[in-house]
Amino acid sequence: METVFDNLNKSIFNSINHFAGNNVILDKTAIIIAEYLPVIFIFILIYYWLKNNGLRNSILYCFYSAILGLILNYIITLFYFHPRPFMDKIGIILIQHVPETSFPSDHTTFMTSTALMLLYFKNTRFLGILLLSLSLIGGTARVFTGIHYPFDIMGSFLVAGISSFIIFQSQSKLIQINKVIESIYVKIENYLLRKNINKK
Repeated sequence: METVFDNLNKSIFNSINHFAGNNVILDKTAIIIAEYLPVIFIFILIYYWLKNNGLRNSILYCFYSAILGLILNYIITLFYFHPRPFMDKIGIILIQHVPETSFPSDHTTFMTSTALMLLYFKNTRFLGILLLSLSLIGGTARVFTGIHYPFDIMGSFLVAGISSFIIFQSQSKLIQINKVIESIYVKIENYLLRKNINKK
């Protein structure tokens, strides 16, 4: 028996998804965003890590937040199953996906956990706002392409909010781990530089 929330979820889904299949360019753009936007997030984090402008702690916190968010997602799936739209035989499908639980969206959780973490720090706040906007676009694209319901995306934002808050509150405990990770990275980087110089 469907609840009011189920009906609302499907209603919002249909209002977004019904635009799919009408424009090839729009469809392909949405597919690329839905599938590969998290990769852009990874490249951005790598860029700021390599740039080494004092943001490495923030980048590591983003990593922790994303991992925790995905772990929370997994725990939720152990206790709650929600079918994807195509499993309910509604909507237009632009991306083929295995028939598994859809709540919450791992893609959106990863992106939003990263973005929200950056919002906590003044020197990364602008980047956080930018990535949070992209997270919303990415989540909407997942609905547009027919593989998630809107409430899946909302659930991801909630999980991301929880994971980023936990990591932010745990900074004092994680800072030592950060120092070890950065120390190992610097040693590897210096080793590779020396090796490269010796070759020349």
